Amino acid sequence: MKTFLAFVTKEFRHVMRDRRSLIVIIGMPIVMLLLYGFALSNEVKNSRIAILDPSKDEVTLALVQRLDASRYFDVTEYIDRPEQADEMFRQGKVRAVVVFQSGFQQSLLHTNSAAVQILADASDTNTGNTVSFYISSVIRDYQNELLAQQKLPYRIQVEAQLAYNPQLKSAFNFVPGVMVLILILLCSMLTAVAIVREKETGTMELILVSPVRPWMMIVAKALPFLLIGLVNIGVILVMAYTILGLPMRGNQFLLVAECGLFVLLALSLGLFISTRTDSQQTALFISLVGLMLPSLVFSGFMFPLENMPKPLQVISNIVPTKYFFSILKSVMIKGLGIQYVWKETLVMAGMTLFLMSMAIRSFNIRLS
Repeated sequence: MKTFLAFVTKEFRHVMRDRRSLIVIIGMPIVMLLLYGFALSNEVKNSRIAILDPSKDEVTLALVQRLDASRYFDVTEYIDRPEQADEMFRQGKVRAVVVFQSGFQQSLLHTNSAAVQILADASDTNTGNTVSFYISSVIRDYQNELLAQQKLPYRIQVEAQLAYNPQLKSAFNFVPGVMVLILILLCSMLTAVAIVREKETGTMELILVSPVRPWMMIVAKALPFLLIGLVNIGVILVMAYTILGLPMRGNQFLLVAECGLFVLLALSLGLFISTRTDSQQTALFISLVGLMLPSLVFSGFMFPLENMPKPLQVISNIVPTKYFFSILKSVMIKGLGIQYVWKETLVMAGMTLFLMSMAIRSFNIRLS
């Protein structure tokens, strides 16, 4: 029994000495609970909406106030023409536009009926459908209050129109999201072990005495995987169009160029990981586990970013997949050009240059 207790004591001491593993064991449940508790939610909260209200009468103002007071919506824009709704969706300013008919209150009083049209951005299928349903529910609740106060039956007719994806096909949101995950994980894992493998196999010493400069080494490691990434992009796009029926509404050259930029970004991230680690196992763990959860949570693929608390929304700004997912939806689903995605493109280009320079610098330090 004393021998057994001695072994147990030894193992406890071994675990307590390994501070890194102890932090992961204790810290990971806390981090995951916070993320799943606050960030991951299927509800739609704080969704930005626009209002088109030509009459601005008592009833419409009450409905707008009811929508703005709800925790689900923020009325951020007022427009004058229905044509402005499409531009709002293109710029990503709002999730939906509520259009009241002209003379809303007069129509309700004289004919006991009035119409409201909901225009929702359904490029994100679940969110667009949910926002439309929530707006309809708020209007129905107001209608029920009117019925309780008046003798005559008032009816507010609600018509929903879903832009970009009227059939609510899940592939419109699923395919861009899967593309993001495949490219970030595959490309980063491929290059994450590229340099660290040379250390483990003992060939790094031969490279150190060769005339090859650090930037040449980094670029040479990245080029074959860049070609593989571009081939994967072609396969994914062809399958999405032919098998899943996903439309390619935007400029195809722009789409391929944006995908190529993201592949470079993922490769740069993997190379930076590879220069900062000493084993393939560690590099793979960081590239897989360290990128999977942030890519799922902060890209906007699974859950709307506006649902999250402000600190998590700020953190999402340093996650590359957020910008690439936005570009894919804008170009593939909405058919937009570079004038609508240039900001996201510049951010990804900046991240690529930063990570590549950090990888070269880290490799320089190891050479010295």
